[in-house]
Amino acid sequence: MKNFLHSLKIYFILSLYSFKTINDHRKAIFFFILGKFFRFLFFFLLLFFVFKKNPSVNQYNFNQVIIIYLTFNFIDTLAQTLYREVYRFRPLLISGDLDLILIKPYNTLIRVLLGGLDFTDLGFLIFYLFILIFFLIKYQFDFLNLFLYFLLLGNAMILATAFHILVLAFGILFTTVDHTIMIYRDLTSFGRFPFDIYRKTLRDFLTFVLPIGIMFSFPPKALFGLLSFENIIIAFLISLILFFLSLKIWGFSLKKYQSGGS
Repeated sequence: MKNFLHSLKIYFILSLYSFKTINDHRKAIFFFILGKFFRFLFFFLLLFFVFKKNPSVNQYNFNQVIIIYLTFNFIDTLAQTLYREVYRFRPLLISGDLDLILIKPYNTLIRVLLGGLDFTDLGFLIFYLFILIFFLIKYQFDFLNLFLYFLLLGNAMILATAFHILVLAFGILFTTVDHTIMIYRDLTSFGRFPFDIYRKTLRDFLTFVLPIGIMFSFPPKALFGLLSFENIIIAFLISLILFFLSLKIWGFSLKKYQSGGS
């Protein structure tokens, strides 16, 4: 408990530093937020006009597709809000500043993974959450399906955490972070739309090999009562296996790390 409170205190201090950094670049942050808002609005309008002519696509109606889209945005934004430090990991590697983190009495993985809240994305996270709750109330789901939905949202965050740990590990092993994280972002973009619109081969690959479908498709499917119990069990097994595998690879990468002065 004492270690947890100590880590929480450090995280709070790092979050304050993150807020100060944002406050020093208010104009750039304003245009960044504006760009993200218009991107969200563009996809929302795209879905609206598609369903204006087609009341349903692959058995999904407009409200269901909006929930899928909002679920994607919520998971993706929550991961960015928590793990924004991963995007700043490469400068630590090439400058040798990672050495200073390694020698401090604080868990290195927590420091480079959770380096403080990203307040620019925190605002969007709250925005998505309110809209998502509005559509959930409007749809009036079965309580069990709603419980499975939130349970699989937590499972999605386990997968998102595992992916970001792998990005950090690959960064140490191959000194490349930017390309890896952008590949991850490009792959997750498939989750904006119902996975049933993709061909079965691609759908299976993005679900059971690269579990993007488990992250973004399974929670809404459970909500709509379209996910079998076997697939729910498989989802948790895959996420736990990937999470522990990512920790093992992270540990291996630290053993291979060569400091900035070597």
